[in-house]
Amino acid sequence: MAKSYYSVVLAHPADKVWAAIRPFDHYAWAGVESETIIEDGKAGDQVGAVRRFAYGGNVLRQMLLAHSDIDRSYTYRFCGTPPFPVRHYQATIRISPVIADDRSFVEWWATFDCADDERDRWVKHFEQQGFAKWLAALGQFMATTSSSNESVRP
Repeated sequence: MAKSYYSVVLAHPADKVWAAIRPFDHYAWAGVESETIIEDGKAGDQVGAVRRFAYGGNVLRQMLLAHSDIDRSYTYRFCGTPPFPVRHYQATIRISPVIADDRSFVEWWATFDCADDERDRWVKHFEQQGFAKWLAALGQFMATTSSSNESVRP
């Protein structure tokens, strides 16, 4: 099994960052510009909820497997065949407080299976083209919402 991992420290309190990413149906913080829909009338924090959105020319569906306000984290997987040649993809994003200066430590990782000769490629892809990019977008989203005193959810 392969694992991709990326982390950042954001200059925002953990509770504010969690409030931004907490709803599984809110994905604008990651730079996903399409509408995100939770299927079958489930709530955005309900385990088993499936979110559907367009990204990179694909319509993606992901199922929420775990959601914890205490740990400020959630875990999800793709529904059906992922848009990548990987199997058993499961990802988690978690926000932890940096107590010393009221910042946030944000980490995102995924485990998955793939062909052995493709492992390094997909580990780097998810790290750099996924998590690094989306966490940079989260930093920009937080800076924009903090400076404008807007709610973290549009």
